[in-house]
Amino acid sequence: MDVEAFAAVHEGEWAELEALLRHRRLDGAQADRLVLLYQRTATHLSQVRSAAPDPALLGRLSSLVARARSRLAGAREPVWRDLARFAVVSFPAALWRIRWWTAAVAAVFCAVATATGAWVATSPDVLAAMGTPEDLRAYVEEDFAGYYSENPAGSFAARVWTNNAWIAAQCVALGITGVWPAWVVLQNAFGVGSAAGLMVSAGRGDVFFGLILPHGLLELTAVFVAAAAGLKLFWSWVDPGPRPRARAVAEEGRALITVAMGLVVVLAVSGVVEGFVTPSGLPTWARITIGALVLAAFLAYGGVLGRRAVAAGETGDLRAEQAGDVQPVAG
Repeated sequence: MDVEAFAAVHEGEWAELEALLRHRRLDGAQADRLVLLYQRTATHLSQVRSAAPDPALLGRLSSLVARARSRLAGAREPVWRDLARFAVVSFPAALWRIRWWTAAVAAVFCAVATATGAWVATSPDVLAAMGTPEDLRAYVEEDFAGYYSENPAGSFAARVWTNNAWIAAQCVALGITGVWPAWVVLQNAFGVGSAAGLMVSAGRGDVFFGLILPHGLLELTAVFVAAAAGLKLFWSWVDPGPRPRARAVAEEGRALITVAMGLVVVLAVSGVVEGFVTPSGLPTWARITIGALVLAAFLAYGGVLGRRAVAAGETGDLRAEQAGDVQPVAG
C-alpha cells in the first residue's frame, strides 16, 4: 500500500470527521454522517495496520476513531464516581430495603443464643457433655481470652476478616436455597450461646461480654445483613409479586451482590476492631463503647443515606442503562 496515496484519497473524509467531532451539537443528518464516517475510518485504520503500519498515520487514525467512538457511545464515568455512587447510594439503598429482614434475623439469633446460653448455664448434664472439668476450666480461664491475643493484631485481624467474609459469602452464594442462610445464623447463635452459658456458669460472664461486644456488635450485624439479603432473594423466588419470577430473582440477586460487596468493607472494620481493640489494654467500658460507636455509625449510615436513596427510587440494583430495559408491570 502506498501510504501517501491512501491518505490523499481519504483525507477529505478524515477532515470531515474531525470537523463533526468539533461540533457540540449535531442534528439528525450530521449524526448519521458521523456514524458513517466513523465506520469508514475504522476500516481505514484496520487496512493501514495490516498493510502499511505507518506510525504517524496509525496514531492519527487511532485517535480519530477513539474520539468518534467516545462521541457515539458516550464517555464512561470515572471510576471514582462509580465508587462514590456505590458508597452513597447503592449500598445504603440495599441495606434500607432489607432492614426488616435484618431485624427479624437479629431477633431470631438473639432468642436462640439466649435460650442456648440459659440452657448451658443451668444444666450440669449439658456442661458435662461439653468436655471434662479440666477442659472446661482451661477454656474459661485461659483459652477464651487467649484466642484474642495469641497472634499479632494485624495477622489476627486479617484472619478474622477472611473468616467472616467467607461466612457472608456463603449466605450470598447459597441465599437462593433459603436454607443455608438460616443454618449459618442458627449455627452462630448456638455457638455464641454455648460459649456465653459456659462462661456465665463459671462466673466469668464479664470476661465474655467484655471480649465479645467490642467487635461482635458490628460483626454479627454484618452476618445478619448477609443472611437477610440471602433470605430476601429466596423469598423473591417464592413470591415474586407482580414481577415475573425471573426478573424478581435477577433484580434481587444484583442487589444481593451490592450487599456482599459493601459487607467486605464492613467486615474489614470489624476485623480491625477485633484485632486491635478487643485484646487491647483499654478498660472494658472503653472497648465496648468503641464497638457501640462503630455499630451506631453503620446503622446511621444505612438509615440516613438508605432512606434517602430509596425515597429517590433506588433499590441497590444496577442503574437502568446498565440493567437493561424491562417490561412494565402493574403493582
